[in-house]
Amino acid sequence: EAAPLPPQCPPHLDAVPKRDMVELYCDTLLRGCKAEDAGDAMSKYLVEKLKMKENNWLGIWKANPELFFVNSEDLIIPSVGILVEVTWKSPQSSSSQIKASVSVVEPFASNVANMPRELVDNVLEELDHCVPLLEIYPVEGQDNTVIEIAQALDIVRFFYDFIWRDWDADESCETYAALVEERIKLWCDIQNGTIPAPLGHRFKKHLEKYKILRLELIQYQSNIEEEPTEEEVVECWKKYYELVMLCGLLKIWEDLHLRAHGPLTPRILRRRKGYRDDRKTVTHTVAKTMTAEMVKNFSLDAPLQHHENLNAALESCYSGDTVVIFPGEYKAVSLSMLTEDITIKGTGKAEETRIVSEPTHDSFVISKAQDIKLMHLTLVQQGTVDGIVVVESGHMTIANCVLKCEGTGVCVLTGASLTVTDSEITGAQQGAGVELYPGSTALLEGNKIHHCNNTRASETSPRSLGGINIKVIPFPKLKMKNNHIFSNRGHGVTIVQPAEIPASTEGVGELTASGDADETLSKLMQDLRLEKNTNTLDDVKDIAVVRS
Repeated sequence: EAAPLPPQCPPHLDAVPKRDMVELYCDTLLRGCKAEDAGDAMSKYLVEKLKMKENNWLGIWKANPELFFVNSEDLIIPSVGILVEVTWKSPQSSSSQIKASVSVVEPFASNVANMPRELVDNVLEELDHCVPLLEIYPVEGQDNTVIEIAQALDIVRFFYDFIWRDWDADESCETYAALVEERIKLWCDIQNGTIPAPLGHRFKKHLEKYKILRLELIQYQSNIEEEPTEEEVVECWKKYYELVMLCGLLKIWEDLHLRAHGPLTPRILRRRKGYRDDRKTVTHTVAKTMTAEMVKNFSLDAPLQHHENLNAALESCYSGDTVVIFPGEYKAVSLSMLTEDITIKGTGKAEETRIVSEPTHDSFVISKAQDIKLMHLTLVQQGTVDGIVVVESGHMTIANCVLKCEGTGVCVLTGASLTVTDSEITGAQQGAGVELYPGSTALLEGNKIHHCNNTRASETSPRSLGGINIKVIPFPKLKMKNNHIFSNRGHGVTIVQPAEIPASTEGVGELTASGDADETLSKLMQDLRLEKNTNTLDDVKDIAVVRS
């Protein structure tokens, strides 16, 4: 049985301020560099550090599980770690991928307890005992030179993981360092929560998907022997087209800096059907098993359509229709594409009718309907990175519902409006229970908002947004009455005010210029129409103003 691995040197860049990171990459490592020369510049920097160490050193080789296991997708570990002794000699020719000679250290140590030693020896033999240096992580307890090598490896790995894009060499930009600076700022804004967590997650998810698809295309092309068949040509074009589309999307996101004013493009591209030509409406019933007893309370004149799943019911709806859901648990990807003015309601208590999100999808409930209602339902968010409910445009009413969040709570984007009454919002881990974007409108009455917090933030961070997060300029319109906001990490209501406010923004310049925090809060509460006295706010600080 393999011994456990020793601790590796701690990550270097986690504690480095953004300003120092920009200085390191832009003013030192890549100063005056063109994109096509960036790889050579990073290799030169790493080689200079490696030359400082004459003797061998110890590190953990984090290898791709596919090297060792046929069904590597069944493993819950991202890499197979092996303790190795590293020997590095200056290469005769320049190469952007630096390799090192490694040998297994005695006693044999791995993060896979039952890893066969013989298998590791065979894999290393096939690799001629040479592995990419960036796959090696120096262990603690060695001299200062090895610590410097560990830091240099972190710096180079970060460049290839978060800064470098393989299309950079084809782009025309006057200074590559300027592009690098923008990407560092983008990464820092994602890490510290300046950019909403759902957007940051989606960006990183698409970037990772791009890298995987690119490797798949290269692998597929390398497996084609001699002249490709028609099927192979078509498959190559399909993979290439998907790669180009994904590349274009990532470029748009980077150019717009993932601005924190909601999604960069609407997620709902479906065309609105509107009302039926005869203006008649239909009631859609949803239940896995339907009986005569279940429909006895419906009007005999009301047209009914029964569906065994919620997705089919939503797909059949026109504006004016009602979807009646009987107790049970349901899933429906069509909830992320709501365009019609409909009512979706459960027949019993909210807890009896549960709708659970699809973990494989980015979104759960997204609406751009002019007027849509959710009533007597429990929404359970699992795995999706958006808000549990996102109102892109139009108006949504949520009444007598329970929203069990995992990512962010209810997000109301610019120009959209929301009414939530007699409902419960709980569990948001990556944002507030309710997030209002500039220029949105919300009425909250008789609700409980609790146990919402921002897991990325420290206890004292202004990013601990708590119950309700309001982004001002232009002011959202929020009316609160008889709500109970409690047990949130952070503040009951957080008003996020930009650090730099345009002089043209009416009313805001005067209140920030005064410098009086109480006066600022009072003015903001007046503009936002916060009826503080009718609400119960039991968090550490009930209402706070923070600068973004």
